Amino acid sequence: MDPALQELLDKKAIEDVVARYARTLDWLDDAGQASCYWPDADIDYGFFKGKAEDFLPIVMQTERNSLRRWHMLSGLIIAFQSEARASSECLGIFAGANPQDDGTLAGNLYGGRYVDEWEKRDDEWRISSRLYLLDWQSDLTDQPGFEPNPEFPLPTAKITRSNHPLYRKL
Repeated sequence: MDPALQELLDKKAIEDVVARYARTLDWLDDAGQASCYWPDADIDYGFFKGKAEDFLPIVMQTERNSLRRWHMLSGLIIAFQSEARASSECLGIFAGANPQDDGTLAGNLYGGRYVDEWEKRDDEWRISSRLYLLDWQSDLTDQPGFEPNPEFPLPTAKITRSNHPLYRKL
C-alpha cells in the first residue's frame, strides 16, 4: 500500500479511538473504554499513576459517581515515529454535575490536554501511554435537571448505569 494512504488510514484509526474514549465515558461503556488502551499502558492523571488495567475500574467508578458527564476532545495532532508507533496531543473539555442540597444540579467544567503515545498491535491502534494535564477549571452552578423545561423542552437523558436504552454500539 502507498505509505501516504496507510498513514491516513492510521490517523483515522487513532481519531476513532479518541472519539470512542469520550463517548464511552459519557455512556458508561466499560468495554468500549477498555478498548481505547492497551492493558499495560502507562497512565498518569495525577490522582492515579499506573497501568490502564488498574485505572479503568477507577475512572469508570468516578464517571458513575456523576449524574451528568460530558467529554469533548478536539485539536488532535498526530506524529508517527514508525508504522506501529505514534504520538499525539489533543485538548479536552469535561463537565460533570450532581444534585445539590437545594435540588439543583451543579458541578465543574475542566479543560486540559491529553499527551498520548500509541502502539499498533495486530493491526489495531490503542493508547500505550497517557499523561493528562489540567489547564483550567470552572464551577458550573444551577445546571438543567432531567425533566424538560416547559419553556424550551429539549430532551435529556439521565445516564446512571451502563446499557442505557438510548446507547447504540457504533
